[in-house]
Amino acid sequence: MTGPRHRDAVSAGAGAGAGAGGGRGQGGGAAARPAAPRRPPPRPPLPAGVARRRALPPQEAAPRPPLPRPATGTCTVRRGGGMAPAPLPVPAPAAGAEPRPPALLPLLLPLLPLLLPGRAAGLEVQRKFLSPTLTNNFALDGPGSRVYLAAVNRLFQLSGGELTLEAEAAVGPVLDSPLCHAPQLPQASCEHPRVLTNNYNKILQPDPEQGVLVVCGSIYQGLCQLRSMANISAVAVRFPPGGSDSVAVFPSMLNVAANHPNASTVGLVLRRGGGGGARLLVAATYTGFGSPFFPRNNSLEDHRFENTPEIAIRALNARGDLAKLFTFDINPSDDNILKIKAGDKARHKLSFVRAFLQHGATPPARRPYAYLALNSEANAGDKESPAHSLLARICLGEPAEATLNGSGETKKLTESYIQLGLRCGGAADAFTRLVSVFPARAAWRSPSAPHGPAPAPPPPEELLFGVFERAGAGGGRGRPQSALCVFRFAEIEETIRAARNSCLVSPAAGMVTVLDSVVQGTGPACEKRNIQLQPEQLDCGAAHLQHPLAILNPVTATPIFTYSGLTAVAVASVHNYTVVFLGTASGGLLKINLDSTMKVISRRSISVAYGEPVHPIMQFDPSDSTYLYLMTSYQMTRVKVAACSQYSTCAECLAAADAYCGWCTMETRCSLQHECTDFTGANFWVSVSEGVQQCPSMTILEPEISIDKENPALIIQINGTIPNLNGTDISCDYGNNIRTVARVAGDYVNQFIYCSLLPREKYPAFPDDQDHVVVETSLRVNNKNIIRANFTIYDCKRIGNIYPTRACTSCLSARWKCHWCPSAYSCVSNRSQCEDALRMEQKKIDCPQIVPAHLEPMPTGVSQSIMISLANATFAKETALECHFGADGTFEARWVNSSAVECVHVLLHTSEKSHRFPVNLQLKDKPDRFIDSPEMMTVEVYNCATGSADCSQCLGREDLGHRCLWSESSSSCRLQTEPPQVAEACPPPEIRKIEPLRGPLEGGTLLTIRGRNLGRRFSDIAGAVRVGAVRCAPLPHRYVVSETVVCQTGEAAEAFSDVVTVNVSREGRSRERYSYVLPVVQSIAPLNGPKAGGTRVTIRGSRLDVGSELRVLINSSKQCTDLSRTDSSITCTMPAAELTTAVPVCVQFENKSCASHNITFKYEKNPVISDINPKKSQISGGRIITLEGRGFGLVQNVSMAVRGIGREHTRCKVHTDTAITCPSPAASNVTAGTKPAPVDFYLNGRLYADERSALDEEVYPEEALHVSKFSLGYYADPQFSTAKKEKWIKHHPGEPLTLVIHKEPDSLGLESNEYQVKIGLISCEIQIVSDKVIHCSINESLSSSERQLPVTIQVGKFNYTIAMLHLGGGETAIIVSIVICSILLVLSVVALFVFCTKSRRAERYWQKTLLQMEEMESQIREEIRKGFAELQTDMTDLTKELNRSQGIPFLEYKHFVTRTFFPKCSSLYEECYILPSQQLSSQVGSQVQETHPLLVGEWKVPENCRPNMEEGISLFSTLLNNKHFLIVFVHALEQQKDFAVRDRCNLASLLTIALHGKLEYYTSIMKDLLVDLIDASASKNPKLMLRRTESVVEKMLTNWMSICMYSYLRETVGEPFFLLICAIKQQINKGSIDAITGKARYTLNEEWLLRENIEAKPRNLNVSFQGCGMDSLSVRAMDTDTLSQVKEKILEAFCKNVPYSQWPRVEDVDLEWFATSTDSYILRDLDDTSVVEDGRKKLNTLAHYKIPEGASLAMSLTDKKDTTLSRVKDLDTEKYFHLVLPTDESVEHKKSHRQSHRKKVLPEIYLTRLLSTKGTLQKFLDDLFKAILSIRDDKPPVAVKYFFDFLEEQAEKRGITDPDTLHIWKTNSLPLRFWVNILKNPQFVFDIDKTDHIDACLSVIAQAFIDACSLSDLQLGKDSPTNKLLYAKEIPEYRKIVQRYYKQIHDMPPLSEQEMNAHLAEESRKYRNEFNTNVAMAEIYKYAKRYRSQIVAALDTNPTTKRTQLQHKFEQVIALMEDNIYESCSEA
Repeated sequence: MTGPRHRDAVSAGAGAGAGAGGGRGQGGGAAARPAAPRRPPPRPPLPAGVARRRALPPQEAAPRPPLPRPATGTCTVRRGGGMAPAPLPVPAPAAGAEPRPPALLPLLLPLLPLLLPGRAAGLEVQRKFLSPTLTNNFALDGPGSRVYLAAVNRLFQLSGGELTLEAEAAVGPVLDSPLCHAPQLPQASCEHPRVLTNNYNKILQPDPEQGVLVVCGSIYQGLCQLRSMANISAVAVRFPPGGSDSVAVFPSMLNVAANHPNASTVGLVLRRGGGGGARLLVAATYTGFGSPFFPRNNSLEDHRFENTPEIAIRALNARGDLAKLFTFDINPSDDNILKIKAGDKARHKLSFVRAFLQHGATPPARRPYAYLALNSEANAGDKESPAHSLLARICLGEPAEATLNGSGETKKLTESYIQLGLRCGGAADAFTRLVSVFPARAAWRSPSAPHGPAPAPPPPEELLFGVFERAGAGGGRGRPQSALCVFRFAEIEETIRAARNSCLVSPAAGMVTVLDSVVQGTGPACEKRNIQLQPEQLDCGAAHLQHPLAILNPVTATPIFTYSGLTAVAVASVHNYTVVFLGTASGGLLKINLDSTMKVISRRSISVAYGEPVHPIMQFDPSDSTYLYLMTSYQMTRVKVAACSQYSTCAECLAAADAYCGWCTMETRCSLQHECTDFTGANFWVSVSEGVQQCPSMTILEPEISIDKENPALIIQINGTIPNLNGTDISCDYGNNIRTVARVAGDYVNQFIYCSLLPREKYPAFPDDQDHVVVETSLRVNNKNIIRANFTIYDCKRIGNIYPTRACTSCLSARWKCHWCPSAYSCVSNRSQCEDALRMEQKKIDCPQIVPAHLEPMPTGVSQSIMISLANATFAKETALECHFGADGTFEARWVNSSAVECVHVLLHTSEKSHRFPVNLQLKDKPDRFIDSPEMMTVEVYNCATGSADCSQCLGREDLGHRCLWSESSSSCRLQTEPPQVAEACPPPEIRKIEPLRGPLEGGTLLTIRGRNLGRRFSDIAGAVRVGAVRCAPLPHRYVVSETVVCQTGEAAEAFSDVVTVNVSREGRSRERYSYVLPVVQSIAPLNGPKAGGTRVTIRGSRLDVGSELRVLINSSKQCTDLSRTDSSITCTMPAAELTTAVPVCVQFENKSCASHNITFKYEKNPVISDINPKKSQISGGRIITLEGRGFGLVQNVSMAVRGIGREHTRCKVHTDTAITCPSPAASNVTAGTKPAPVDFYLNGRLYADERSALDEEVYPEEALHVSKFSLGYYADPQFSTAKKEKWIKHHPGEPLTLVIHKEPDSLGLESNEYQVKIGLISCEIQIVSDKVIHCSINESLSSSERQLPVTIQVGKFNYTIAMLHLGGGETAIIVSIVICSILLVLSVVALFVFCTKSRRAERYWQKTLLQMEEMESQIREEIRKGFAELQTDMTDLTKELNRSQGIPFLEYKHFVTRTFFPKCSSLYEECYILPSQQLSSQVGSQVQETHPLLVGEWKVPENCRPNMEEGISLFSTLLNNKHFLIVFVHALEQQKDFAVRDRCNLASLLTIALHGKLEYYTSIMKDLLVDLIDASASKNPKLMLRRTESVVEKMLTNWMSICMYSYLRETVGEPFFLLICAIKQQINKGSIDAITGKARYTLNEEWLLRENIEAKPRNLNVSFQGCGMDSLSVRAMDTDTLSQVKEKILEAFCKNVPYSQWPRVEDVDLEWFATSTDSYILRDLDDTSVVEDGRKKLNTLAHYKIPEGASLAMSLTDKKDTTLSRVKDLDTEKYFHLVLPTDESVEHKKSHRQSHRKKVLPEIYLTRLLSTKGTLQKFLDDLFKAILSIRDDKPPVAVKYFFDFLEEQAEKRGITDPDTLHIWKTNSLPLRFWVNILKNPQFVFDIDKTDHIDACLSVIAQAFIDACSLSDLQLGKDSPTNKLLYAKEIPEYRKIVQRYYKQIHDMPPLSEQEMNAHLAEESRKYRNEFNTNVAMAEIYKYAKRYRSQIVAALDTNPTTKRTQLQHKFEQVIALMEDNIYESCSEA
């Protein structure tokens, strides 16, 4: 198959796969992606070092340690190939990203070359990208230039090919609840707590036409986002849009994907023909009520059933109407969904595997279909409904149909929906659960098809490949058995047509059924109709036909490949082969090559990510289909589909049967087709299908060439597949840069090459022992050697030199054309060189040669003659010969006759026992030329005197032909000169030693007997050896004549002991006795051990050291090794076993029966090491590492080694069955902080391996690597120094010594017991260990003969001397000598001594103080930490309880306005008007509610006054709406000296109310007045403008800001402000509060700090109270609380969701304590039991009444108010007190001196409580400031922008360029004018109680806010007030935020007047009719009346008002209002 076809075929497969992208999160069945062992962060099976990670519930995503982010590097790992570039980016996890399991990654990085068996496996990992969190999905863009990877909480955009990180986005975790609607739903509210939830990706689908990436996650009910494909960190289309573009959004548009990590979802982007836009097909597992994914909280709220059908087609037109985005895409009457009815959900648990597009397989229709592969899961325990795999099909319509019917609508989804089962395997043993599918186009010939001699390859067809597993059945090592099956789409389509036909035309029972469980189905049964179905209806159904349908009988296929744990499949068709890639659950990738009958012809495998399952979807790279993308749990990988370069020869390449690989002839390498140059040309690339026989080769037609040949040439025939060489540059290459010209002959089919042989002088040298040399020649084409062959150059003349003793026979039998020349007696290659040459045809037996004959042995030194016979002797009689006996010389040869020669007087010598000499004849005149002796003839020469030590040895030589004689007198052996008269006899045998001395009764012992005269020959002693009467059979092969006999003992009937006898004519007896004994085996210890073997056992018994051979057999098969034994014991090492069972132990002597009976050894489960701690060590080693696990009781010895780092094994100690400790080895070649190294443990000498499966029992050995489960990080040794870094420490003996040792920070996390400090040999007791300091002390006396002692600190093996301790004590001698000199000096020395002593004491005191200070710091830190933790808990609870829309008690707008405008009520109303309001309920008394007169609905004036007053007010209103009048009016009033500031503010507020309906007009007036104010200020000091509120316009500005900022305040700032107030309140209530002074333990304000350490304990009280909607609660109070304080806390607990104005007051309720079932008490602050101290009564507290924890109290509304006690804080401090007595001077003298001193000294310490409170509240304060000083995109502060632009414009007009001035103006107009007012007065915004103490705390916060807005630096010192010091550190940071806020406002696009006016008009409209403007006008009129004359004068003076006669209209108003008739009314 040619190249292009190959590429297209692959693309087809890839295309089908690419279309199928779909994500299943962790779903499609959790089995598909188990939390598999991850590089063990597998993973545990990640942590892993290869540690297994515990299976985590999906909500807590598997933890993984954050990885550092290096610069993206490149690293491709090849086995044996070194490192080549490939990216290995490791992004850091985003904030909030789920942590990753202690993964195996840190351990594996150093091992990557081992763990990626790249090239040997036929696949090659080319690039990889590691994800910090668990991966979910991946997708490729159209051309493959980008890869999108979705992991938990993260999205990554990677470059195609390199997998480098281009962009990333964090998409979680978020606060969410599966019971809540998505917060994007405008009307959504939720009663359930939202918790931090990880976001698992469910759909990741690119839509290149729109340039968007559809990303759907598990959070917010399965919400989808449309992100930009060019940059996924950007959202392309915001949905829901929000803001001004808001559209109606329904839950069904948001609830797209499954909302549970383990529920499956698949998606597919569909493009509608005719430009109708994109659609999204989504299939999601149901997770609503009743499903296993629904939270078990008894809630019935189910947002899934209505909104998320199982299958839906949704609109995806991102550029169209967003109101339709994600809607079910069809006309309004019917939704395009398939939804199972609620009652049937349990029977149809669907999990989806993949969605993909496929065109019809059978022409002409070829219509597009969408297929869904899914599983219908079995019901638990329901045998009638096994899990089964389904394939569902939906018609998508065709472009023609879309345009014909005009609307472009497609069929309803259910109309064309039909599903059928897929069965892989037989009915009985089917693989029922679908795991992964892949549609591909490939050739498939049925096995039944006819097989011709060479059948044509079948045409490719559309096939569906699927991986199935057996549900529940465990395969190898616990993984499910799985199989690969293939189905024809043509068969599937035919089945569907037949099914529709049988349902509607000719019903056939049991073939098809209507799915009545679907909501939009037509009905329950098929029915016959008299209609003819059109092909389109047969394929796709119709609205009037029954639907949806299910085919009952599955389509069945036979598995073509089975394996354990397959998880993914991808398929390509290559060169008539089908290549299937299969991912496995253990992180492997298999490649199997199938022929056209789907038979496996080869398979390869690779480990991609050990222990991480491969995701079910794999995709080929669209730009290069020879790369495959796949994803594992934490890794995205690009794998090259073939590693062809590993095959070096054509035969290896093609024999590998890898369809991708072929032989590139002209480059002589194995390659992919497209990697071969000119691969499109004929015969340039040989594919596997052509077979090994087509490998290119060459044959040399005459391969043997004589060295004498003239002008030799080579003729080469070309074989196999090779391109036409005509026209190419060819030559023959002989190596060593020797080449000769070649030319081509013959036709293309039979090509021949003619080549000149290399020049004679270039012939290679002949080896010394060879007559030829082999030369390799290569055919060189275009400077590349492509094929090679060998030829031989031979030289006949060399044969005689190589084989001198058979020159002739060797010459005639040579492979070459050689001739023998007798005359020259040499071998020649050319007959012309010799006249009488023997021809090649003649046999070599024609050569003259010696006839071999046996010669008698000759004694040394005795002369003899030797006769030699000849054959074919053609020599003349006169030819002179010599006898040649090797190096010993030559002797004369005499011809006896023509065929015999005699060697005369041969005399040979040897000093050895015997020696053989060669016998040859050589030509006397031609040295080194020998007559052939084909079989070498020899003669033996012997020496009797050598090698015969005794008589038997000497006479025994007779058998060898040696004539020797023994002389007993001289004990020597000599030559026998004459025949003996009588046979000589030897002495009797002498036995010197026997061993062993004991043996078993059964015999078989090999008994060794050593001595002399033990026979002359073996026959002498055969049967002659006995032990007592028992025979011992000698062994011939071990017999040494006379010296040694080895015999095998026979069996004895009973135990006995006797001598050994040897009888050789005479008898010899041993001195030692041999004993037959019965060995006894009694016991074995230990009785059990691990099945891994290695247990050292001891077998005890008696007589165990007997016999010669011992075996200990385990279970009759395996041997116990390393045996050692004594009389009473045998020790050996147990072998490994497969099973845990008891096995028999057989002790076998001499391979006979077992000597042991019923001795067994039990194999137990191997010990398991589950974890090691700590996981860090110092480089010096010796740190104690504790191994946790089980089964350690079986372990006898343990050692630990750190791979690649540790210098040696360290011995460990077993403590218990669950604990072992090991000292860490020292590191040799490591730098601190490198990646953790793998740790190996050897238990009983066996390498510990986790009980995990290898990749698979079937895979190749190179894949089953030992990967360590544990790792140890090495860090630098700790560094220590003395406190002052001195090297010498002086110490006086006899005094206690305390050492302070400073420690540099390290990463080791050492415990205190790991340090050891010694001074000399004395240990220093360690008392305190912190991060930075170690304290130790020695109380005993330090005495030593040495004056200096080293101070050493030891950690493990790290030993460091930090200083030398110098022992003092020489003062006495010094003093004596000084006394002699001078009395004065004595005195000075004494003084010095005193001083030194004091210094030492001072130093000790300092060290003690240091300890105290550290303890105090620790206490303060702990107090802050505890406070913060407690408050966080409380605030979290509070936050949960707050309903965002109703829980915060905001005041209505009208009350906000009146409280802000008239904070002290208006000057005209000296007291606030109070109107009674309705009580909340009959039980709960509520406060009276304040009502401002401006809010009263009706204007209260007497009826007789109303008409004229109304007319007057109306005319006055008209005047006020005249700009000129109003400005003159305001200026005229401001010029009056008695018009006070209070009046000005009141007038401004009344004007604001009066003009509230016309805010545009009001704004213009304000601006004009401001311009006047700016003009006035600019001439003086412009920086002072707006600093105070001293004019009407400044108050108007305040009011204007309040109106414009109200919405922002409520929506953005309200919540953090309210939370801060609650937090302050909670924190104050945490400690004691003095009820009279108001001072508290916790506060921000120093003046309100309780400067006493009052111990307060919390009390939880069970209180019942019928009010505020709750009956009973547990309330937390302090035992120091007064009863009023307790009541307040109870009211707060019960009424927390009710506005404060509706609470009962403390005075209105009684509190009753039920001490017992009969006794109860009313609890009051003061009663008869109150205590009196110092003349003052102390208020009663819970402690006073001794109320216990959990006491029962009841609170009720009182019948009558208790008038005896007014508000507690108003009590006279002279008479009453609560916690502390007053501190005024008048009572100070009453206190004792001690009390007074404590008061003066210690109270300042309590200032730290301010810090504690501040630290606890910091987060809430930061949130508030951030809300105030940040700009939200959807709610920019319009008014602020408008007003700041106005200020900048005014400054520019006046030439004010100083930026500080503008900053001050802005600060004075917004932060100080509005925000500070709100911060100090929360009661303006909320219906709450602002206590004096909260007010004091808010003052501190407001001051911090003011300082943040100020430009002047704070000059702070130790005397500065704490209120300023408290936030001094944060002020600079806040100041930057303020400046950034001003800059952001400045950078906003400017607002036009029209936009601002529209905004103001909207504000006016919103609050129409809220205020009584007539009352406001009447109040303004009172000012007009008071200053009537001045106003008229001002109107007259102003030319504009005078021209328009406004003064007359003003007079009219006066006249109307002041008519005498209404004189009585004017005061109304």
